[in-house]
This record gives sequence, structure tokens and C-alpha cells, in this order.
Amino acid sequence: MTSNSSSFTTRDLLSALLVVIIWGTNFVAMKVGLRSMTPFQLGAARYVFAILPLILFVKPPKLAPKWVIAYGLSQGVGQFGLLFLSLKVGMSASLASVILQTQVFFTAIFGYMLLKERTSRALLAGLALAAVGLACFAASSLQAGAGSDITPAGFVLCLTGAAMWAVSNIVVRSAQKASPGFDVISFIVWCGAVPIVPFVLLSLAFDDPATRWQWVDAPFNAWIAIAYIGWMSTILGYAMWTRLLKRHPVNRVAPFSLGVPVVGITSGMLALGDVITGWQWAGIGLIVAALVCTMFGGRWLDRRA
Repeated sequence: MTSNSSSFTTRDLLSALLVVIIWGTNFVAMKVGLRSMTPFQLGAARYVFAILPLILFVKPPKLAPKWVIAYGLSQGVGQFGLLFLSLKVGMSASLASVILQTQVFFTAIFGYMLLKERTSRALLAGLALAAVGLACFAASSLQAGAGSDITPAGFVLCLTGAAMWAVSNIVVRSAQKASPGFDVISFIVWCGAVPIVPFVLLSLAFDDPATRWQWVDAPFNAWIAIAYIGWMSTILGYAMWTRLLKRHPVNRVAPFSLGVPVVGITSGMLALGDVITGWQWAGIGLIVAALVCTMFGGRWLDRRA
């Protein structure tokens, strides 16, 4: 049951800030993992770490298997498979943390088309700002030279990954409506088992045979990165975020996600030496403004009215 508390406790605030830090630095860990593994290998390893050992103790969710499969494929293979490919072929950790947040707008669009959810003036304004921001990123990728952090292929893959995140959000909403006893933790853990086999098959089909066993000799920091992605980002991050959503209204928790791109940009620049161009700074500013407009614009318009 969601709490009606109007203020965060110290524990709640620390949990929210820790989630923002974990999810923001998660992109650096992905880049580190991709130095030693292919995107498909990293995808399989991520979910093996994410489900073990919890799947041995958590009971399967009480809902139709189609929702588990649909979420596992859309969020696992779709969102993260495309994101890992993006980071490999031409996308910096800093910019990925921003572009992936466009899932908010894709979710709104898909919700309107598939679930007949209403739109608001604040959302439409946010969509317009986000579109201009994405145009700035597209312009940056088209101007990119050899060795650039962002390429057209990396930009398109990352944006498509954001769209697949939105698809997984629609799956979750549909699953919740169809299953009164929906258990988020059980759902996340068991959905994590779904992408493993597809990632292994994709690796066998598309990875260079010479790379298939390179994970055996992966350095220690690569395994630390995978453990961070699997255990910290997936299990701990989502568990703390879900706890906050159960204790407080969504509109009080959601604004903390604005900190993820800030941490992502900062950690990418400090840990990986990411360089951000003028076009990219413009795109970052517009995407963040679009998120702020979407989250807070409705309340501002209500006060004006």
C-alpha cells in the first residue's frame, strides 16, 4: 500500500540518492565490461548474475507466463541488448545516460496508442523539447569523425533501446492490471531468466568464434563490472526504488530520476574521459528540460489556472 506521508525519512532520502548513484554509474560499468566481452556475452552474464542466487529462494510470480516472457525479451534483449550494442559501436556512457531517459516520452506515446492513456499539455511540451534535443544528438552523430564517442549507429541503437524500455513499461502496466497479486521482486527476478538463452544464441550466431571464450580470460575488473550491473543496478537498485514507490506517491519519487543523467555524465567524464561537444550539451539541456517540464509542468499549469 502506498504511504500518504508528505515527507521522506532520512532512510528514504538516502535510498533515493543511492539508487541515483548506482543507476548513473551503471553506464561506466557497462563500458568496462564491454572491453572484455561482446554485447551479447555481457547481456548473458548480466542476467546470470542478476538472478543468482535469488531465483533459488524467490517463488515464481503468480501471473500468466506470457507477461514474464514479454518483459524478459523487451527489457532484457530489447533494452539492454540494444544499449550494449550502442555502447560498443559508438555511444559514450555520459550520453547514453541521457538518451535512455527518453523512455519517459516513448512510454507516454505507447501508453496513448495502446492503453488509451490521456496526454497533457505539459507532456506535449516535453515531447517537443525532447524532439529538438534528439535532433541535436543526431546532428552531433552525423558530424562525428573517426574515433568519436557517438556515431549514427550508436545513436539509433541507444534510442531504440529507450523505446524498448518503454515497451517493457507497457508490459508491466498490463501485467499489473491482469494480476491483482502482482509481486514486483518476484517478477523482476524470474523475468531475468528469460534473456539468458536468447543472448547465448545471439552470441553463437553473430559473435566472431575467436571471441566466444574470451570471457574465461576476462580481467577481474570486468567481473566486478558485471557483478555491479547484475546485483547492484538490477536487484538492489530496483528493490530500493520499488520500496520508495510503495511508501510514497509516484510524483514524489519520480523526480529523483532526473539525477541519473547528472551522475551518468559526471562519472563518464571523470572515469572514462568522455568529451561532450556543443551540440551534445544542447541536446542534454533540452532532454533534461523536457523531463522537468513533463514532471512538474502539470502542477505549474494547475496553479496558474
